[in-house]
Parts: sequence; structure tokens; C-alpha cells
Amino acid sequence: EAGELKNIDFSEADIIVAENYLRDTAPAERQSPAGSSENPEPVEADLRTMVGSMMGAKEAEWVAMSAVENEAILKKLQEYSFSDDRKLAFRASWTLSKVFDKYPGLINQSLTKMIETLDSVDNESVRRSFLRMVSLSEIDKLSQKHHGILADCCFRYLLSADSAIAIKAYSMEIIYKLAVIYPELAKELSSAISMLDEDAPAGVTARGRMILKKLAGLTKDH
Repeated sequence: EAGELKNIDFSEADIIVAENYLRDTAPAERQSPAGSSENPEPVEADLRTMVGSMMGAKEAEWVAMSAVENEAILKKLQEYSFSDDRKLAFRASWTLSKVFDKYPGLINQSLTKMIETLDSVDNESVRRSFLRMVSLSEIDKLSQKHHGILADCCFRYLLSADSAIAIKAYSMEIIYKLAVIYPELAKELSSAISMLDEDAPAGVTARGRMILKKLAGLTKDH
């Protein structure tokens, strides 16, 4: 809401950029005196700069709120998430995850592309955001093809010494959800968790113990 903007620590310039973008991408397209559409590129460039320079969660939450209200901003965040500009891609995907937290339905259609590009995205921060959204989604509604991609990617991320803590944790949760659908994965996941290095970070081992307990209940049901 407009009132919420006053509580966000944005610079005056950022607020002007955001307001201009919201206005210029409104459903009623603005026309020049000659009747042709005005060029949106300068405003889009400003939005790109603003997203790429976000520093805090409050800024990301405000942009996420704007994306909920304006489909053009949402589409730009999705586009920026695949940018070669690593900082821009991370902040855009991070903001998308905040949209997902409140309105998952707005992101669900993009999940398949996120899944299909997990391995090709050369940005661990973006991959982390993608996996987070997938881990919180209704995985059972995805196709078998995407289940297969997730199982392959997540088992590799889980067992890789190079994967970040959050990526391992989200991978475990995703595989567990897949095991609910495909019980034969339960034993494989249990073995993978057992193979984790004893020196693995506490966050990973704690999540592993939690998943093992859930797996125990799952195998009893089957």
C-alpha cells in the first residue's frame, strides 16, 4: 500500500523510480500526443538499477509488494533472475521468493523453468532461491519429468562437498517430498543423509536428523 512505502528506508530517488515504473506499466497504456506508446526503456533501466542495488530485506519486500500489484514488474523480476549480472540475478530471485511467500500462485507457473535451469544457472545464490521456492511448493502437482530433474539435481547437491548449507537443506526437503510420491526414494535419501560428512555444518546435520525421523514415519505408513 502507498502508506507502507513511507516506512521503507528507500532513498527519494528510488521512490521516484518505483512510482514512475508503476505508473508507466499500468494497464492503461500511456500515449504520446501523436498517439504512439511512450518508450518504456529508460524507466525499465532505472528499475533494473534499483533491483540490482537493493541492500536489505525491507527494500526487497517493497519491490515484491509492487510485483504483486503489477504484472510487468513481476515479469521483469523473473527475467532478471536469469541475468548474467550475478548481483542483479540474486536480488531478483531473492525478491521473487518473497513474492512466493505471500502469493505462491503468482510464481507457480515459473517453477518449471526454475527446475529446468537449476544446473545451468551459474549462480549459487539464485539456485538457493529457486530451491527454496520449490521446497515450499506443492511438488505433487509437477510432472514426472520435473520430478526426475529434481531428484537428480538434489541428490547431487546433497552429496556435493561444494554445496552451501541452505542448498543441502532445501535439497533434502525436496527429496523427502518426492519420497512421499515415490516411496522407493526413501531408502536412497536415508543412505545419502547417512553418507554426509561427520564434519558437516550443524544446520545440515540437524536438518538431516529431522528428515530421517520423517522418513521413519513414512516407511511405517508403507
